[in-house]
Amino acid sequence: MKNNWIILMMLLPVIAAAQKSNQDYPQGYFRNPLDIPILLAGNFGECRGGHFHSGLDIKTEGVENKKVHAAADGYISRIKMDKGGFGHALYITHANGYTTLYAHLNDFAPAIQKYLRREQYEKKKWDVDLPLTPTQFPVKKGDLIAYSGNTGGSTAPHLHFEIRNSKTEHPLNPQLFGFAITDRVPPKPKEVYFYNRFIETWPGKASSSVYVGTPEWFAVSKKASAYKPAGEYSRGLAIRNDTISLPVFRQSENIGIGVNVDDYMDGSENTIAFYTARLFMDDSLRTEVTLDNIGYDETRYINAYVDYATRQRERKWVQCLFQLPGNMLDRLYSSTGSGKGRLFLGDGKVHNIRIELTDNNQNATAITFYVRPVEQISPDPVLGKLTCDIVAPRCVYRIDRDDVKFELDEKQFYDNVCFQFSVTENGNGLSDKFKLHDPQVPVHHYFDLELRPKPNTITGLLKNKVVMAYSDGKDEDGRMAALTESGRYKSKVRNLGTYWLEIDTLAPVIESMQRKNSNLAGAKQLAFTVKDNMTSVRSFSGYLDGKWVCFEQHGDDFFYRFDEHCPKGKHKLVFTAEDENGNAASTTLNFVR
Repeated sequence: MKNNWIILMMLLPVIAAAQKSNQDYPQGYFRNPLDIPILLAGNFGECRGGHFHSGLDIKTEGVENKKVHAAADGYISRIKMDKGGFGHALYITHANGYTTLYAHLNDFAPAIQKYLRREQYEKKKWDVDLPLTPTQFPVKKGDLIAYSGNTGGSTAPHLHFEIRNSKTEHPLNPQLFGFAITDRVPPKPKEVYFYNRFIETWPGKASSSVYVGTPEWFAVSKKASAYKPAGEYSRGLAIRNDTISLPVFRQSENIGIGVNVDDYMDGSENTIAFYTARLFMDDSLRTEVTLDNIGYDETRYINAYVDYATRQRERKWVQCLFQLPGNMLDRLYSSTGSGKGRLFLGDGKVHNIRIELTDNNQNATAITFYVRPVEQISPDPVLGKLTCDIVAPRCVYRIDRDDVKFELDEKQFYDNVCFQFSVTENGNGLSDKFKLHDPQVPVHHYFDLELRPKPNTITGLLKNKVVMAYSDGKDEDGRMAALTESGRYKSKVRNLGTYWLEIDTLAPVIESMQRKNSNLAGAKQLAFTVKDNMTSVRSFSGYLDGKWVCFEQHGDDFFYRFDEHCPKGKHKLVFTAEDENGNAASTTLNFVR
């Protein structure tokens, strides 16, 4: 057995290399888009809030305005400007069926920048999305196309780089295309989690769910050639040497395993994602996870791929090596049998578990241990006290009352949910408070929620000033405009938790970053900070001497970089911001340039 293990470890790089070549992606077709070696702050498949990371975050030495080059021949097919997300982004379509994306940029190459500004002024809109034809801006491999930056949802200077399938628009793993990236550091697992998806979760109703109870877990550390149990572990486990005594419920055949693991590369302290994870029981491969080819239409299934509740409670990314019933990421999982990565431990025997992790450079790590199932007669008796409606994946659940209405369609839940709904009196509030189950249970997409205010609480102009407020039980951290419909107020929401109605009559607060009547000779821009007490800034505009000028938004900051529309001399600027409920504020700045 020992010799077989040594042979397997020697073969791991060969196996990983074979997986890479099987992707049949062109090697060497694309060049490094920067003039400096690739050092990663993030890679493909990395877990992010509500999505998988879709490309490479390439470090730019902590500065902006590094030259960005076309990765291959093609044409610029799209320019998109956004206050969040990718910020300033540029797309190049290539003849071999791929599209590359360059994001968080500052300015584009001069000809492209000039075209963009002309379009923005014609449309009187800075956040444009411009499709381009093959003849407008053809490029050759290595051509200067832009300068790196920190725009959009970026928190530090870097270049976000993607390679997409042009036909499906699915982002692919760029590290499978042969870029020179120095990485000799294997993945570093920290913890292993067990999910006891037991039968008869709720007495009298055959069901199972990861959303009831908490998982058992244990920490691991490196011992010789593999990671093994060490240090801390949850109270439900008993550990002796490498053997885990795991409590399981009678007839349980639904044990799932998750891993909390980080990967690193040479020269960087940033955590990145592994490439493959393979789960074996008694030397039989049960499931394999491969992080490649994840479309934007399916990226939110990350909330089924990770342990969502543990992420909400403890900020850990525990990645599940089993596929929940409502998880549609079939391309990520390759499982044997019908269990989709879940393990049968109902035989009472001790089983050998091995988890193999590889990164994109074929660096390999293994976790090994034994599991001894310890049978429990019945589920936690607390479960028997629950009063709820069991909602299964691919089922529709709705509540339609006079005071509240919503519908959760067949795509919303990834596993069975014991859905609990309650209403709490809200004193002098505009409406009662409506609790929609538990914010530690994810839903897949937005749904309409309608709430009715209390009688005689909204009159006249206040009808257009209603917001829907939200709390996850910790913070009251969300408010959005609500539109009236049949006496109820409706908003699109995407979280479970507690909702109620409030009135919003407060305009945004505008703070000038310049002194009024100031001399701005030598300055490069005008800037304002705008904050709204309840919702968000829906629209804004800047008029210089009565003519529209291109203000840009980055978070709460709004700025206009001086251009040919602001010659030297005296000027008057009027800046206006409006929130989601139409509450508006303006400020006037007289200045000399």
